[in-house]
Amino acid sequence: MKKQCLLLAVVVGLLVVPAQATDWMTSPQVSLLAVGGSMMNGNHFADATLPAMREHYAGTTTVALVLHPSHPADRDRMERRLQQAFQHLGGQEAFSLHRFDTEEANRRLAEADAIFLGGGDTFMFLRVLYETGQLGILRQRILEGAPVAGSSAGANVLGTVIGTTNDFPVTDVPTRRSLAVIPVVINPHHPLPEAESDFGSRAWKIGNYLRWNPTERVIALGDRAMLRLHAGELSIALGPVWEYRHGQAGVMLETGQAVAWE
Repeated sequence: MKKQCLLLAVVVGLLVVPAQATDWMTSPQVSLLAVGGSMMNGNHFADATLPAMREHYAGTTTVALVLHPSHPADRDRMERRLQQAFQHLGGQEAFSLHRFDTEEANRRLAEADAIFLGGGDTFMFLRVLYETGQLGILRQRILEGAPVAGSSAGANVLGTVIGTTNDFPVTDVPTRRSLAVIPVVINPHHPLPEAESDFGSRAWKIGNYLRWNPTERVIALGDRAMLRLHAGELSIALGPVWEYRHGQAGVMLETGQAVAWE
């Protein structure tokens, strides 16, 4: 990152870096996984995701599940599935914030060893994060180094803004600005090239988005693909992943490949 684009500040003992050019914030402690979605195989995480997930959540015992993007009628069922998935993953005790009133949910979010952000509707997710004050709590936990993974809508909110969500805007949001802890806009569920029509349509839509937002950068994640930010390194934990910039065709990134900050 260019030094002239950085403003250094000490916040609660952390080195926090707001990068003005891309409007995001990080710290050396951040440990994130952004997942393209469709990562469940029944009541377990899909086999392809297990190595990265086990490494990411190693040493944790409690996981707060943030299931706001799921419809309220679906949250109990999703909580049960994820509880079984985390037991299978590493024996973690998982619980959903929807079980508690806002004050208690916020306390538990602030104290859990680790956090998982579920999929569903991104606009509803962002709205509830603002309404409950959990966006600030979640950002602080991330900057402190709590392991956090987000799938689909949960990956969308890790980026600078919710820009290429694939979702209809089912509700209003105060702003499209999100957690801004990864210096890109996330697009989950990116089709594979074999699905030629779907692949071409998605690439066109992202290219059109970048025509209107030429300073942004889109990282598009296929189902179960993973973008990881850990120990100051941004990399592909599991492909397929594509990088899109204004005026350029999407570039496919391979598993293990480092991702440039700019």
